[in-house]
This record gives sequence, C-alpha cells and structure tokens, in this order.
Amino acid sequence: MIGKFITKSEVETIQLGKDFAKMLKAGDVVALYGELGSGKTKFVQGVCLGLNVKETVNSPSFIIMNKYEGDLVIYHFDLYRINSLDELIEIGFHEFIYNDAISLIEWAEKVKDILPQKRYEIYLNFGRYENEREVEIIKL
Repeated sequence: MIGKFITKSEVETIQLGKDFAKMLKAGDVVALYGELGSGKTKFVQGVCLGLNVKETVNSPSFIIMNKYEGDLVIYHFDLYRINSLDELIEIGFHEFIYNDAISLIEWAEKVKDILPQKRYEIYLNFGRYENEREVEIIKL
C-alpha cells in the first residue's frame, strides 16, 4: 500500500484511507500534507472507517484534536490554525504522538521537525479533473 495512487472521487479517497488503515498498528504516526480541500480529512475519514470508528469524523480545525475509539485509539490533529510549536508543546503534543494510539496529523508540515523519524507521510494533490486526487503514501 506504499506508492502513488489516483482517486477520482471523495468516495475513492475515503476507500484508499480505509485500505491504508489495514497497515497501521499501535503507535503509528501518519503525517498528511496537501492544500486546503485536497482531501486530507476524507482520507482520515477512511482510515477511521477502516479502524472501526463508529462516530462521525470531522476536521478538528477549531479545537486542534479529536480523539476517536475504534480498534485502536486515534488522535486526529488539524494544525491549520497553529502558529507556533510552543502552542502544541503546551497541550502535550509529544504525549499524544509517542504512545500506543494512532496519530493522524493534518498540516504536518507545521511540526515536521518534531515528528518521529519512523512515520507514514501522505501527500494529497489536486489531479487534472475536479474530484481527482493524486495521493502518495511513503513509509519513513
């Protein structure tokens, strides 16, 4: 499941996330990169579906993090509104990403310097057509 993929709809982006979830294990960190509207949250919704989260998964833009319970505990971060690393350190970011939960981090470029070396990186880019996305999954 490492490589480059093309999705042609939101449904396909969600399905790709669901398929990717099969690779995840306790403690994994997933850093998501992409412009606003590129499908990061849709991919996360798929991961959560794949890990049997029953509640609605939305972007935590205004609260920074949501916690979900499925097969594993999942921390879903949206760092769009974060202005400095100090803000994250104050909320205990390290305790969240260095444990047995899955951490899904949107706008990960804002914290790239403090992420674990071993992680997945997901790059979502707009494709040629309206709902098409180019998705690259890398394991570091």
